[in-house]
Amino acid sequence: MSAARPTGPDGGTDRPTGPAEGTDRPTVLVTGASGFLGRATAAAVRDAGYAVRTFQRRASGVDGVTDVRGSTTDAEAVRRAVAGVDAVVHLAAKVSLAGDPADFARVNVDGTRLLLDAARAAGAGRFVFVSSPSVAHTGSSLVGVGAGPAEPDAARGDYARTKAAAELLALGADAPGFAVVAVRPHLVWGPGDTQLVGRIVDRARSGRLPLLDSGAALIDTLYVDNAASAMVAAFEHAADDRVHGSAYVVTNGEPRPVGELLGGICRASGVPAPRVHVPAALARAAGSLVEAVWRVRPGEDEPPMTRFLAEQLSTAHWFDQRRARRDLRWEPTVSIDEGLARLATHAHAG
Repeated sequence: MSAARPTGPDGGTDRPTGPAEGTDRPTVLVTGASGFLGRATAAAVRDAGYAVRTFQRRASGVDGVTDVRGSTTDAEAVRRAVAGVDAVVHLAAKVSLAGDPADFARVNVDGTRLLLDAARAAGAGRFVFVSSPSVAHTGSSLVGVGAGPAEPDAARGDYARTKAAAELLALGADAPGFAVVAVRPHLVWGPGDTQLVGRIVDRARSGRLPLLDSGAALIDTLYVDNAASAMVAAFEHAADDRVHGSAYVVTNGEPRPVGELLGGICRASGVPAPRVHVPAALARAAGSLVEAVWRVRPGEDEPPMTRFLAEQLSTAHWFDQRRARRDLRWEPTVSIDEGLARLATHAHAG
């Protein structure tokens, strides 16, 4: 097929960084491709042989794709981005531990609604909504479970609540000719990650990374290359009868004690592993207090602790991967240990 050439914010054509469009290959739109997982996903889709268009507010930095710049909250920019695409992988979101609740709703919920409506109107046949396991996390342990229902009213924090609402919107749009699937990658990390790895390293370096209780809670994570390949598998199989309209949690399937995982990331990054233990109940109480203060007087950076973060660091959350691997026909290829070795190589090279 021949895809329409997208135009830039000034009305001209955004310059492609490689021969991504104008062929008979299906065109896949990846939103949020300037972020860590978004870049990896755009590259994985490209390497799988598809034409790739990306949509975000700045250049993606991914070779061989066509960048279209704009916001998912801008209806005209969204229409421009989806023109002529066959599938959408929607990663763009407001991700933070704190912030104005209205901003989370505008980007995560309203932006998703705009993109869904525009993609369907443009004739895209498949839509992958990249969600989060936090949409079904209400504070208690998640042990060997699947993808439970998204619960906007019970999820912890504005990010999780708005992602839960957006996931329900997305899955509710599933219809004949417009296959929608939600994928919930859990704690994605790898070299170049400024979110999970970057925060762990910064806090460990400054001595602000405690272990809650004994640090023994089992936690699943997902190496970035595995996360990106899961996104490719999701849109390739989105139209399958048992896939469309469903949500899947994807992880490495290697749950480890949170203390072991944090220690491994710290050692690979060349910083001291955490040694101080703090009662989880105290951290939760402190997190609630910090959240209250941050609402009145927000800091310039992320809050040092929130109730959601304390719960994530002190409760088990690992997931049954059998359904995701069967339905999406996907397997992770990089183990946790190999990922840590790659992280160490990257840190030493830097």
